[in-house]
Amino acid sequence: MNKRHSEIIELIHKEVKPALGCTEPIAVALAVAKAVEVLEEKCGMTDRLETDFRIDVEVSANILKNGMGVGIPGTGMVGLFIAAALGAVCGKSSYGLEVLHDLDGHSVERAKVLVKKKLVKIRLADTEKKLYIKADVESEYPDGERHKGCAVIEDDHDNIVETWFDSRILSESHRESEHEEQKCTLDYNLTVKEIYDFAREVAFDDIEFILESRTMNDALAREGLTGKYGLRVGWAISKDRNREVFGNDFMSYAMSMTAAASDARMAGCTLPAMSNSGSGNQGITATMPIIAYSQAYKITDEQLARALIMSHLIAIHIKGYLGKLSALCGCVIASTGAASGLVYLRGGSYEQVCYSIKNMIGNITGMVCDGAKEGCAMKVASGVSSALQSAVLAIEGICISAEDGIIEEDIEKTIMNLGRIGSVGMQNTDNMILDIMVCK
Repeated sequence: MNKRHSEIIELIHKEVKPALGCTEPIAVALAVAKAVEVLEEKCGMTDRLETDFRIDVEVSANILKNGMGVGIPGTGMVGLFIAAALGAVCGKSSYGLEVLHDLDGHSVERAKVLVKKKLVKIRLADTEKKLYIKADVESEYPDGERHKGCAVIEDDHDNIVETWFDSRILSESHRESEHEEQKCTLDYNLTVKEIYDFAREVAFDDIEFILESRTMNDALAREGLTGKYGLRVGWAISKDRNREVFGNDFMSYAMSMTAAASDARMAGCTLPAMSNSGSGNQGITATMPIIAYSQAYKITDEQLARALIMSHLIAIHIKGYLGKLSALCGCVIASTGAASGLVYLRGGSYEQVCYSIKNMIGNITGMVCDGAKEGCAMKVASGVSSALQSAVLAIEGICISAEDGIIEEDIEKTIMNLGRIGSVGMQNTDNMILDIMVCK
């Protein structure tokens, strides 16, 4: 493997990883779990199930927005309070975004007690960062002393940048000990052309790991199709009685499978998702239309892996201009990745991949993010529909003109325009959405 291929695969491993539950509340649980581990290390082992931890968490506005209304795995509850409590009771930071992997009935009940006793506080942090979490956890020990552990997460959902014990900062820091964590997506200097060439040329053995996206997200979709979760969008689309509306074609199949996975995840299913750029829904949307295509048309594992690589990397590339959290719905970016992967599977050229991206950006750019919640499954279904339209038009050589709106002849300038709209232009929209949500 050449050096550049190694760098790109490093980026994929950094941005595509398993996540159990919506990543904003899970990141809160991760910060709290790390703070508790500081107490365990410095003060000796504590029986977490018997400890009345006092948990004080400060979060950025976007973490608050995306954590308020989403289901927390295995609890039947929503929001950051129960997520923080679970992080204290059963979380393990070594699991990363699967921090609640060891969750069971006892830990859920204990976490609910902490919330009921009002031992968990969630506050808005005074920060300009889009992704920021500071978790302070205090506990009383047998000697009567009270001690506090603290952990801070910034910029990435699993990027713990500081840990504290009482008023003393500890030397261990992920940013100090793992230099690569300081490297952001834009530092990799990707282009759509390089992504297209990489997906076609890289050795299959070097990217076969990406097929785990199929294993995880397909299992989540099939669980969602049982109709037990959320708004049941995927389940409703798949029902025979609704065929007269949706038909019995590939589009309805892809929409139902992708939406079903989002239904399950947003409602607190205990199965993990393969995430993209810190979002499980983005990982689902970037992969499930392509996985559905491979199931419907008997695509080989190698073809599927290359298409998934294409989709994941296009989504990562675009997300680099937006930041991890923004007012722009992540399914816009993820379904753009899916459109490019579908073009690849249908034998499309680099030019046609660019067409599909422009068609997507010219279509659903204005979709806003009003927090993570069960309703996200409807947005996901809309994104899949748009991705299929965009891919089909691209294969037919049809592309939105550079004379239209924010589209430019140069694909990279077009992507940058989308990034500017989502990260700068929609900042007031983001603030207004949060104001509406917290005042309801």
